[in-house]
Order: sequence, then structure tokens, then C-alpha cells
Amino acid sequence: MKIVIVGAGGVGSQLAAQLIADNKDVVIIEKNPDVAKHASTHLDCIVITGEGNNPKILRKAGIEKADFFLSVTDSDEVNMISCALVASEFKVPNKIARVRNLDYSSIRNFEKVFLGIDFFVNPELEAAREIVASVMYGASSDLMLFSNANVQMRNVVISSTSFFKDKSLRQIKESLKKDFLISCIVRQDKVIIPSGNTIIRENDNIYLVATRNILEDVLSEFGRSSLIIKNIVIVGGGRIGRYTARYLMEQHRNIKIIDSDYENCKILADEFPKATIIHSDISDRDIFEEEQLYSYDLIVTTTNKQELNILAAIYAKTFGIKRSIAIVTRRNYLSIASSLGIDSIVSPKRSTVDAVLKFIRKGNIKSIYSILTGKAEVIEFSVNKNSPITGKTIENIRLPDNTLILAVTRGFESYIPGGKFLIQEGDDIITITTKESVSELEEIFNR
Repeated sequence: MKIVIVGAGGVGSQLAAQLIADNKDVVIIEKNPDVAKHASTHLDCIVITGEGNNPKILRKAGIEKADFFLSVTDSDEVNMISCALVASEFKVPNKIARVRNLDYSSIRNFEKVFLGIDFFVNPELEAAREIVASVMYGASSDLMLFSNANVQMRNVVISSTSFFKDKSLRQIKESLKKDFLISCIVRQDKVIIPSGNTIIRENDNIYLVATRNILEDVLSEFGRSSLIIKNIVIVGGGRIGRYTARYLMEQHRNIKIIDSDYENCKILADEFPKATIIHSDISDRDIFEEEQLYSYDLIVTTTNKQELNILAAIYAKTFGIKRSIAIVTRRNYLSIASSLGIDSIVSPKRSTVDAVLKFIRKGNIKSIYSILTGKAEVIEFSVNKNSPITGKTIENIRLPDNTLILAVTRGFESYIPGGKFLIQEGDDIITITTKESVSELEEIFNR
């Protein structure tokens, strides 16, 4: 499979890295020479310096033989025009555009084809959806949902006083006697796919898989008991803040929006007449007392300054707000934010990459989630009658290295399977694997 990507920023680079690990033939086009040089140094693919809407550059990238064309620059117009050019001049089966303007991205819902674009991905909209899903389940952690929403993956960072600290997975399971799995451990920028003998250490970020009720029981061991969220303060009235407010108000939540731009506050007041709009700077500590923010269940920080998002989310919890969600984009901040006590971290880049990967891989893949910018992937497959694993027990399936089958959904029932569990046609299987084994895992399920 050959894929041409326009834009070597955060989204383009992460997509390229995961697709390269997946044994795809990737070519990147980037107009900024410095960004192109950085991508060429860090990615094992061809990087061409030039404009993505230049036919000569596109031909140099091998567009005539491409299966997918992705335009993921920061400009909606450049992305859409590049896709339109490729659609009109070249026979590329699939065109994907990163589009931030909701008016543009919603067009695809009403017309079969718009400028030849097959798939729109809106980073802010994907992030808002992730925030809303987290709110629905109490905002107690990062959240991964699957085809059966009763099966979930959530994470927690191990503190110095945690019951899990310095215990093996086997010891933890024997002590708690609950039907859950620790699917992976993020430790010092590394992903560990554990075995029963793996020891949990302080500051490990562990990802738990189980049904919702069991996860809530386990998370209560960490002081994160189930919480019904009604009163929410959103910091930042940009696109993510507005999309989030719109979704949450449809669910009859009480919303207060704080923004430091007076003119934007006037726009927000017109758009959300039932919300409380506050013109203030969240870094001013007096706002917490003046607006009685300590009485709120949740703070969601969505400004374009991720350092402010992190600090405001941390400070709000010390002031009495029960839960916090922060928008974070930089990779090195993601793990830091989790360890600082923020309950849920949402990355628009990560959400965008996962949405694009799901579209590219298609087939019997139902959902994809990246962990630690693609060092591991959680992939949900559906099993058809011709699959080579149909009719086999899990212990007889030869999985790639660093790969686990985490859960199986059959009809309305969900299972954390053992080795004797028999895979049947129609099962939905949730797996986790490191990036080196993604291609081999897909081959097993898609063969």
C-alpha cells in the first residue's frame, strides 16, 4: 500500500511513523524546509520539500501509484484544494482531508462527494467527542470505548501509597479477585505489554480492561469512585470549548464558560444563551472564589495554551473541583500531565490519528486507539466465518510478540478470556500490540 501525506507537522509525522511501522510505503510532502528536514531525519520514508497542491511535486511523490492521499496541514483550504486536485488529475482511490472548520467538514454528511474528498477528519470535533464520552462515564480517567460500550479501557497512575505498587500482576489478581486485565504499562516513555510476573512500579501509568462496573470498582481502590457530573466549567471558548459545550448542553448539563477575550465572550453569549459566560483569565486565582468554582463537579481546560490547561486543571482540583480534563497536544506533556493528577488527558492529534488509521485500515477493524503516540495500539477486530482464527481456542492462536487478546464481545455478553476460550464467527475481539507487530496482527485477523 502506497500513501502520500501532505504536511509533516504533529499529525502528519505521527501518522507516517505508525504507517511505516505497519509496513506501508509512505511519502511525505512538506513545504517548510526545516520541518521537512526534521521529518527526513526522524522517519524512514521519502520526504519531498514542496507544495502539496503542485502537480509536479505530486508526481515526484509517486501520486499515480498511491492508494491513499492524506492532506493534514494546518490549512483547511490547502487540504481541500490538494484533495480536489488529486481527485481531478490522478486516479487515487481514497482522499482524506484534515478540516477544522465545522461548516466545511459537515458538508460530507449531506453530499456523496465534495471536492473528491472521501473522508473529513476534524481534530477539534474528535477531541470534543472524546471529552463528552469521558464526562458520560464520570471523567475518572482516560477512556477507550469499543463496539460494546460496556467493555472499556481506562488508565491510572500508580502513587507511592497504591495497593498495586511493587506487586506482580498475578498477586494483584489473586488479591482483588475481579475479572479485569492490566493490558499495558507506560513506564518512562516506554510501553510494556505485561505478563503475570510483571511488577508494577511507582509512577507507572497502567491501562485496565474490564466491563464498566468492574472498572469502577477497581478505580475506587485509587480514590476514583463513580461520579455523576452535572456542573461543568469549560475554560476556553475556542472550537473545542464550543463543540464540547454544545454537546454537553444537549445532555442538560449546567455549563459555565470562562474566556479571556471579551469579544469572543459576546459571541459565546449569543451562541449559548442558557450557559453562563464569564470574561476572565483562569490564571487569576480570585476567579475561583468569585465564581464559586469549587462547587463544580468538573473543569475542562481547552485553551490553545497547553501549559495553562495543565496548570489550571491541577489548581482547580486543589481548590475543590472534583474532576479535571485537559487538552494537551505535545507528546512530552502527555505523560507528565497524567502523573500530575489530571483525571483525563485529551489530545486532538491523537484522536485525529486514530480516526484516520481506522479509515485507512478498514476491513474488519472496528476501532483503533494509540498509546504513547503509537508505540502501542489497541485494535478491535470483528471475526468472520472465513477468518483463520474462527473455531480456535486462544491458546492455539499464534499471536505476534508483545500482543494480547484483552476481551471478546459475543452478542450482548463480554468476556475477559482465558486460554481455553473458543473464538466464534461474529465475535468482536479487542487486542493490544506494539507498533512493530501491528502488521502481523492485522494479517492474522484479515487473512
